[in-house]
Order: sequence, then structure tokens, then C-alpha cells
Amino acid sequence: MKNSLEGKTAIITGASKGIGKAIAELFAEAGASVVLTARKEDELNETVKGITSKGYSAIGVVADVGDPKSPKEVFNKTIAAFGQVDILVNNAGFGEMASIEETTDEHFENTLQVNLFGVFRYSREAIQHFLPKNKGVIINISSVNGNKPVNGISYTTSKGALNTMTKHLAMRFAGSGIRINTIAPGVTVTDASKAWKNGEQEGGEEMMKVTQRYVNLDVDEADPIDMAYAALYFASDVSKKTTGQILQIDNGGWL
Repeated sequence: MKNSLEGKTAIITGASKGIGKAIAELFAEAGASVVLTARKEDELNETVKGITSKGYSAIGVVADVGDPKSPKEVFNKTIAAFGQVDILVNNAGFGEMASIEETTDEHFENTLQVNLFGVFRYSREAIQHFLPKNKGVIINISSVNGNKPVNGISYTTSKGALNTMTKHLAMRFAGSGIRINTIAPGVTVTDASKAWKNGEQEGGEEMMKVTQRYVNLDVDEADPIDMAYAALYFASDVSKKTTGQILQIDNGGWL
């Protein structure tokens, strides 16, 4: 699918590492100008440099998706640099393993601010740019926990709601040139996954027992590039009639 995104501009949140980085790199290889966001400037700059050193077009914008002001700032900088926005990938988010009895109001709210409210705000900003031309793509990165909610209550609630948001937006714009789809990764080789397996994510051991009860953890993990290939499918015209779909990529571990 080389050059399948030629002439397109894509914003990818949480793109300094892991799945977001893989998506940004693959989109650039496919011809898109890519705008990467992340909170840590040093990691972001390193990833952008890796893309531009290969002759591809990329910029980085330091941004926290939990900040209500960040969507407009990111989109304004994207328009200033490339003149348009065609694709939004809502990838930024974080996991946690806290059960309900150890979850505070603040923790629950903070998780939803990033994993759900951030996606809502960035999607709302994207729609404002897509509506005048009746064309655009939103790709959400959810989780297998949106379907089988065995991790922390805050995280699983945010991902289940994100899947519903995807369906809602797809129904709202059905038949138009605006498409919204979601990728639901299973265990993937990332820093977040490593922290999860090592019991380093916020929360106690209770939900890991639940996970082990309901999930097959013996299958091989996916790689970030597996998610990037799915994102490229959704972003390109190959999937021009595909919307409202939640594509689970888990190597069969979370069926």
C-alpha cells in the first residue's frame, strides 16, 4: 500500500513510542505528512527525527490529550504546517489495574479525561475540519478490554465507552465521506504491556487474577506494526466503505 496516503495529513496522538510511533512511521512511508503528539518532548523529538531523516514529512507537537485546550492547538499547528487535516488517530491513553474498591473518584476521573474525554475532544475538533469537505477519517485505538473488561475498572470503562462512541459517530455520519473505526489491540509488545505483565501498572493484584481466569495469556503477543497495518487499512481508500467497525487484534487470546 505504498503511496496509499499520498497528499494526506494525519495527526497521531501519543506517537512518541509504541503503537502510535509504529502508526506514524508507517503512515509516513505511505506518503502522508504526519503530526505526532506526546507529552515528553525529548522522546517526541527523537521519533520525529527518525521519520524526517528518511526523507518523510513530520512534525512534533508537545500536547497532553487530557488538556481541553490541546486539540485546537494541535490542529492549528497542523494547518499552519501542512494546510489540512485528513486523518486523526486517537492513540494516546494509559492502562491501570485498580479494582473498584481501591479506585478513588480522582483516579477514575483522570483515566476518563485521557482515555475518553480526550478522544471526544480531538474527534470533535476533527469533525469541524471534515464537515466542510465531507471527507475524513478517525481511527480510535481502544483495547480488547472494551469487549472483555478484566483489567482496572477505570480503564475498561473508558474503552467500552470508546467503542460505543465509535459506533455513535459512524451512525451519525453514515453514507458520508467521514468514516470512524476502531482498533482493539490485545497484548502488544510495548512499554505499557511490559508494565502490565510485571504488575507495575497502578492497582493491586485482584484484577490480574480475573484476567488470568478469563484470558488466554499463552498466545504470542502482537507487535505495534500489526496495529499500524490495521490503521493503514482504515486510513486508506481500500476501506472507503468501512465505518463503525471495531477490529480486535489479539492473536486469539481474548476471544
